[in-house]
Amino acid sequence: MIIKAKSYPRPIFLMGAKFISWVVKRRFNKLSIDKIAIKPNHSYLLMCNHFSFLDGFLANYLCVNLINKQQPIKGIYIMVLKKQMQMNPWLRFLGCFSVSPGKANVNQSLDYAAQKLNEPGNVVIMFPQGNLESCHVRKIEAKEGINHIISNTKNNCQLIWSSNLVEYFESTKPSVYFHPLDCGTNTGFEFEKLKQQINKHHQQALKSQLRFTFED
Repeated sequence: MIIKAKSYPRPIFLMGAKFISWVVKRRFNKLSIDKIAIKPNHSYLLMCNHFSFLDGFLANYLCVNLINKQQPIKGIYIMVLKKQMQMNPWLRFLGCFSVSPGKANVNQSLDYAAQKLNEPGNVVIMFPQGNLESCHVRKIEAKEGINHIISNTKNNCQLIWSSNLVEYFESTKPSVYFHPLDCGTNTGFEFEKLKQQINKHHQQALKSQLRFTFED
């Protein structure tokens, strides 16, 4: 059985999301977001690279400061490994729900994600790699679960990928650079095309962080 997220009325949810965003802002030296257009009257599947325990909090910051500034969001739901939910039960109060890759009930979690995406204004956050990797890894290995979610999402849903990269440069505190990409919608979705889009964009994002070194 999956552990479901705790839902709140929009004013309470938004107040909590903005508070988390404020806490994240205080933790880092700089948070820079490349702008993309957010489609109206859609739900949003936000996919990010997975490199730390803080990824959900960073994705929350992106939702508040990119998506919500263009289109009002109703709720944020974050797919998290069940063992993490069991170790940190408070996560469900922050919109997290569990997934157990390779287990018989994994489709319950994917169906739950699709259910949330069938409501316009909802954001589902997932980390397609499934495992923690360096944020500077050259290739993103996306898992098949995206296929199941999109095939069961019937309403309009915008697919967004973000390569989130951490640097220090001249500061003693880290900075986060968000490089989002509009990957289209669930209409005419092709998993192989999505993987190609993600990897091409991620490699470009890595190159954009280089300041003095030239790479072919």
